[in-house]
Amino acid sequence: MKNLLCMLGLAVVGLTGCQSAEPVGTQGGSALPPGISEADFQALHQLSEQERPPLRGEMVAVGGGEAYLALPASRLPPVPAVLLIHEWWGLNEHVKHWADRLAAEGYAALAVDLYGGQVATTREDALANMQAVQPEAALAMLQAGYEFLAQDERVRAPRRVTMGWCFGGHWSLQHAIHTPDLDGAVIYYGRLITDPEALQSIQCPIVGIFGNQDQGIPPAAVDEWLEAMSVTDVDVDVHRFDAPHAFANPSNARYDAEAAEAAWKKVRAFLADRLQ
Repeated sequence: MKNLLCMLGLAVVGLTGCQSAEPVGTQGGSALPPGISEADFQALHQLSEQERPPLRGEMVAVGGGEAYLALPASRLPPVPAVLLIHEWWGLNEHVKHWADRLAAEGYAALAVDLYGGQVATTREDALANMQAVQPEAALAMLQAGYEFLAQDERVRAPRRVTMGWCFGGHWSLQHAIHTPDLDGAVIYYGRLITDPEALQSIQCPIVGIFGNQDQGIPPAAVDEWLEAMSVTDVDVDVHRFDAPHAFANPSNARYDAEAAEAAWKKVRAFLADRLQ
């Protein structure tokens, strides 16, 4: 817990020897800062409300709505950035924890809200919220968040990557299709697009994280997408794990700590490569 609080850049009475994570790129070459371990990240989702450290970020106005912005504690702009896109549950605490985790890595992290403030706690509500999303409005919000990261004086990001899970994984891919100057896209088990004509506009490398036990996005669907992506010249790095859908979410009953940790190592290296 002490290490977790230190990584989050929080001052806690009685804890000593706490140092902020070094910014990305300050340790020489492609070395990565310490970051937040999978065990500590999992712990954030298991603590009671009284025990849980406060979120480090803040809500900011973006695209006529609100987004959650987390900034690294020890880095001045310009700061490389990650645009986060939530699961079908909405912009909940889990996604905000992810933003804080990325800030501890030395990145600015902006988690946009494609549900207009709605956060679901049941599958029925999540499905209804997801089905209510208008594609044009979602793309406009993603573009607003993308521009925010480049223009906001606290960030002024020289490089930007998108990252999303499930519903957000699909929109991470969509953003790559519609944003030629994007520096990279991370897709955690998102619904895939297999139209070669649509995929041809992608210019950035992509890393995909999938579960072989995922019944919604089975291995055959990933294979079909990879075949369609062959029309592009971009690097596509897919990693498959013997796990179900949503295995990287510690607040989900299907969470698989071992697979989540292995996946994060791949994604973490990708972000360091694309954002340094």
